[in-house]
Amino acid sequence: MTKDDVADALDEIAVLLELKGESPFRAGAYTNGARSVRLIPGDLAGLVAAGRLGEVRGVGEALRDKITTLVTTGRLPYLERLREEVPPGLVQMLRLPGLGAKKVKALHDALGVESMDALKAACERGEVATLKGFGAKTQAKILDGIKFLGSVGNRVRIDQADALGAALLAKVRGFPGVVRAELCGSLRRRRETVGDLDVLASAADAGPVIEAFVTLPEVVEVLGKGPAKSSVLAEVHVDASKVRMQADLRVVTDDLFPFGLHYFTGDKAHNIRMRQRAIDRGWLLSEYGLGTDTHRVPAATEADLFAALGMQYVPPELRQDTGEIEAAEANALPKLIEPGDLRGVFHNHTNYSDGGNTLEEMAQAAKALGFEYFGVGDHSQSLTVARGMPPGVVRKQWAEIDAVNMKLKGVRILKGVECDILADGSLDYDDDLLAGFDYVVGSVHTLFGMPEAEMTARVCKALAHPRLTMLGHATGRLLLKREGYKIDLEAVLAAAARHGKMVEINANPHRLDLDWRWVKRAKALGIPVVINPDAHSPDELGYTRTFGVDVARRGWLTKDDVFNTRPLAEVVKELERRKSG
Repeated sequence: MTKDDVADALDEIAVLLELKGESPFRAGAYTNGARSVRLIPGDLAGLVAAGRLGEVRGVGEALRDKITTLVTTGRLPYLERLREEVPPGLVQMLRLPGLGAKKVKALHDALGVESMDALKAACERGEVATLKGFGAKTQAKILDGIKFLGSVGNRVRIDQADALGAALLAKVRGFPGVVRAELCGSLRRRRETVGDLDVLASAADAGPVIEAFVTLPEVVEVLGKGPAKSSVLAEVHVDASKVRMQADLRVVTDDLFPFGLHYFTGDKAHNIRMRQRAIDRGWLLSEYGLGTDTHRVPAATEADLFAALGMQYVPPELRQDTGEIEAAEANALPKLIEPGDLRGVFHNHTNYSDGGNTLEEMAQAAKALGFEYFGVGDHSQSLTVARGMPPGVVRKQWAEIDAVNMKLKGVRILKGVECDILADGSLDYDDDLLAGFDYVVGSVHTLFGMPEAEMTARVCKALAHPRLTMLGHATGRLLLKREGYKIDLEAVLAAAARHGKMVEINANPHRLDLDWRWVKRAKALGIPVVINPDAHSPDELGYTRTFGVDVARRGWLTKDDVFNTRPLAEVVKELERRKSG
């Protein structure tokens, strides 16, 4: 068993113990043990074999025995007994927003519910609302959560799918006989969430490639295997989470690769439009080629395919029939923003609020990524759960920023804040303090249950404030976990345009908010967009150039549409203009 496998087992024990109502300290010991195992450098099996597991901080005798059993036998009877004692449906209920282990146990003890369906039925009968500590609002939230989880199915976030897809693609490209290989489907279109993985490879002989694929170490189950296609369940660990997805591999001869790549990348609507365009020219287009029975149109690349149909090359992110066909016909597709166009970042957190690193550490990490400026966006005073900054702490941070800027070369720290938009639409600091920031990101973090009209009025009032510079994560959504709050985004974007504000693409893969459709609408309204990582650690700064740029490209943004593609001097000048205006 790998370190991740062992840590997963310890985390699972902690969850099961909580669901059984065991002491939180006992459950916490397993959670801490899992964290310690993941941080062990080198080989865990070697450490166990050498009898040195006791040297690992946070691993006591009981954990040491269980880890040793897992590593040496691949199983743990204690975990197996817990799985038998706790209905699996209770673990599934933990996916519902606002339901922790204590509440799930309370529901099970009081109502006997052991599955999501049984919980839904209990809510519909009004039984949950009568329980102490729940009530009608909690019951309604549970029903909303069940409906939401039903709508997202088994999809995973793009960052998780990316990791598994990249691992499989690297292996396939290394197989003997493979000429070309690419990821296709919604992952290549860079959708925020992905249902399954599609890999296309070209080779003269498909058989050995298929056989090598189904025997990869990432494969946990073979779902189907044919002469040119196979389907498997594959998994990897991503940031301490196990990601398991279906992955399909198709193998074609290299002359068919561009046609297969196009066919398995575009969404259904895009492909229908492309096939019709071929028909209009007397041809047929499919994954097997372009032309007629007697005349095949050659294409070495996808660009050749589009050119044969009298079109510009359409980037994969745009292949969803939202105007790309007409634009490509007219040679009018925009030159989409590229990762290297970004010159800096705003909305980042340090250890002044809920970030994990110092100002200087974060600024140096931004510099290492080639950024010219690093914008601070720590939380304002009301958000105490995230260690929001009282005014005195703000001034202390400003002094440190000035001091660090004096010594830093090649990167400039900008004084910003992520300021809470309060319930009445006012901002979380007085105007005098707000005037001291270079910019202000306004975000909603509380009272997500407000009626749509009230939430819309709340945000629109904040957008009218002269000190607010940009709107952060406009809907508050958490992908696959929580729907955004109810808000009229058309009215919000109209207010942003009217008051000359910017809007953020929050590049954190848990959010990706704004959604690309509203990014496209913001562009149409002439609203400057800022791509922000919402980084809480140096590693997360890179979200801007990956997942943030993905959203921008899906929203048809060019370099000129994005504020933080500007160099430092222009950014400072524009921020000063906005403050003085």
